[in-house]
Amino acid sequence: MGAEPAGSAAALARLNAAIGELKVLSAAPLVRRAAAALNAGDPEEGARWAIKALEKDETSGVAWYVLAFARERSGDFGSSIKCYEKALELLPDHAQIANDLGRLAMRMGMREQAEKLYLHFIQRNPENVEGYNNLVSALREQGRYDEAIEILKATLEKHPTSALLWNSLGTVMTELGDMPTALIFYDEALKLQPEFPKARYNRAATLLAMGDTEGALAACDAALAGDVAEDDRQMMLLARSTMLIELGRIGEGWDHYEVRLRRQYDDSTVFAVERPVWSPGDDLAGKSMLVVAEQGLGDEVLFSNVLEDVIRDLGPDGRLALAVERRLVPLFKRTFPDADVGEHLTVLFHGRTVRLVPHVEDKLDSFDLWAPMASLLRQYRRTLDAFPVRDRYLTPDPERIEHWRSVLAQAPAGRKVGLLWKSAIKAQGRDRYFSPFDAWAPVLKTPGLTFVNLQYGDCAEELEQARRDFGVEIWTPPGIDLKNDLDDLAALCCAMDLVLGFSNATFNIAAACGAPVWLVSTPGVWPRLGTRRYPWYPQARVFVLDTYGDWDPLMAEVAGALGEFAQGGTAAPPKG
Repeated sequence: MGAEPAGSAAALARLNAAIGELKVLSAAPLVRRAAAALNAGDPEEGARWAIKALEKDETSGVAWYVLAFARERSGDFGSSIKCYEKALELLPDHAQIANDLGRLAMRMGMREQAEKLYLHFIQRNPENVEGYNNLVSALREQGRYDEAIEILKATLEKHPTSALLWNSLGTVMTELGDMPTALIFYDEALKLQPEFPKARYNRAATLLAMGDTEGALAACDAALAGDVAEDDRQMMLLARSTMLIELGRIGEGWDHYEVRLRRQYDDSTVFAVERPVWSPGDDLAGKSMLVVAEQGLGDEVLFSNVLEDVIRDLGPDGRLALAVERRLVPLFKRTFPDADVGEHLTVLFHGRTVRLVPHVEDKLDSFDLWAPMASLLRQYRRTLDAFPVRDRYLTPDPERIEHWRSVLAQAPAGRKVGLLWKSAIKAQGRDRYFSPFDAWAPVLKTPGLTFVNLQYGDCAEELEQARRDFGVEIWTPPGIDLKNDLDDLAALCCAMDLVLGFSNATFNIAAACGAPVWLVSTPGVWPRLGTRRYPWYPQARVFVLDTYGDWDPLMAEVAGALGEFAQGGTAAPPKG
């Protein structure tokens, strides 16, 4: 968590101060009415009064500023950013507008623009701690950690008692994966400002990554008890839901997971489906239902675990339509031949992610119900026992499996192990869930195996490192686009003797299609549902990191198991 959001007490205080500078103009009383509505927590009413003020005087920079603030609090980011820009144009010396505009640009993923706006603010307010904190957030989100640390060091020398800066330094350490140091900095922030919700929440996320889920939940609850802006509150509530799931409180966690759909949550997706929304307990027999996949590619595969249950409850007279990511359409069409399967389309509209369902757009009125896919878990996967034990729940192409078996037979001798070592997603510190490639050395040196590259994205550096430093050739399968040809990728995975690595989209596709899989997992990972296995995929053997960042013992364990596998051992998880 970085820049201060709209709606906080400090942000409202600054806005009121700006309004206090108004001269006696015809628009001034209307702007004050708008501010009063904002202070009362009614951004829509505030926007109405700001618009009335602009009807009186469209050159009122403060009125544009108030309207920008109101639009942002209502979640209309696209309109808000235009209003901020107009306010800055009319009030170029009011640097706070640049700071607020930078904050909104950050929320919309415009990090380079945010950086420039924060610099504009700092130039006019060189002693303002918040400006430096916000600039560090922009640099951190661009992966420019060294620059962020240098700015924080210099600013902390001048402001050593700033809890905000200590918290920000903790966030940089978290992104770098140095959780123990991050915890020290969050604790320092809380020592200086005990009621600091952001630091409490960031501390919760750090404890979760270190495997202390109970402590993380307690810290998250403490953060939620503080004075938290609404968008931050929704983000914390969503994190809390996954903590509940990780603690094995699965049904309760899924119920709270619905917060991801609330408009007040910054990253919520708006589904362009105007039909009745399914709720747990609804009778589906004979109904027509639309299910829209959501979140990342791996999540779409993971959550599709429930679709057989939905089809069962719809019965022979029911009808199912599915909207999934374009690259998954062939795989889902084969798996669910009686369903109407097509791709969803995701666009940005006014700073919001909107998901459309073009393949059924002309017949939406024919659906009795619709649901975002993950919402179905509230009914069908409330306990561990509700996760079925079955070989697979997606169906790869059997002819392509045979094709890939013949291709793999031409690879170097030894059992074929498909390898996955990273994610293509770099946002939100995702790298911290993956080991450095160096840690794979003992695994890759296991004799009697041929390692096959299943890693999508640019991996030339790691392939060369394996060759140069480990003396291992990771074989790359010919004639396949590992990122885009996911139906053929599913068949390739199922032709392997084993797929091994971290959880990414490819791992989920392989596991859902029934390939033998070994998962390398870190502490605090909620899809394990509080276990040391992966209930979504019964055939998965899971190796869990016990101490965050201490990869050597875990990789030694994986290497030992691989040695047995190379000698003809089973890929199945140990019993018991």
